[in-house]
Amino acid sequence: MERPGWEPRRVVAVEPVLPEGATPPGTRGRILREALALFAEAGFAGTSIRRIASAVGINSATPYAHHPSKEHVLAALVATGHEELHARLAEAAARTGRDGPAERLTALVRAHVLIHTDFPLLALVADAEIHALSPERAAPALALRHTCRRFLLDVVEDGVARGDFAVPDVLLAAGAISAMGVRVPAWFDPDQAFTRERVARDHAEFALRVVGASAPPRS
Repeated sequence: MERPGWEPRRVVAVEPVLPEGATPPGTRGRILREALALFAEAGFAGTSIRRIASAVGINSATPYAHHPSKEHVLAALVATGHEELHARLAEAAARTGRDGPAERLTALVRAHVLIHTDFPLLALVADAEIHALSPERAAPALALRHTCRRFLLDVVEDGVARGDFAVPDVLLAAGAISAMGVRVPAWFDPDQAFTRERVARDHAEFALRVVGASAPPRS
């Protein structure tokens, strides 16, 4: 059977997109978008304020009128990424709160994967560059990350307690499931054969296999 083509591409080939309502108007927002693309391509350490200003088309001193430092620019992006992730996972958890562990895990994994297909550069930078922030600037995002991790751990722990899941170690299982979604921005492209919905659905089925559960019938 012929399989769909899969052409790996550089993650920075996609446009720098931020969630609706997260981009300030005018120059401040343009700085965030261009910085997002540059941080994804060269990393925080490899990107200068001068380079960000050049990409925006402004004087090298102008960014400081909108953001006190390059670290503040990164902190804003990291916070936005974690806020969007938390909002999506919280919605999935609330929507399926009365369902069984398999249905709840499916909803969480789908939400996790979809944010990585919808905002690949933001997800990449928020995950990979948070280490460049000072403890003070990283703290809000790390608190959200802890809550997001708990959503997943709680479901896996509940599934094990009920006998629906069988895993040798809950932490390792949750880490493996999370890692699958985190890697999606490195290869996903909406122009390829796999739709975002297909990727999310199949990753949810992969997650159920990790915890030793059967996938629900496809509608």
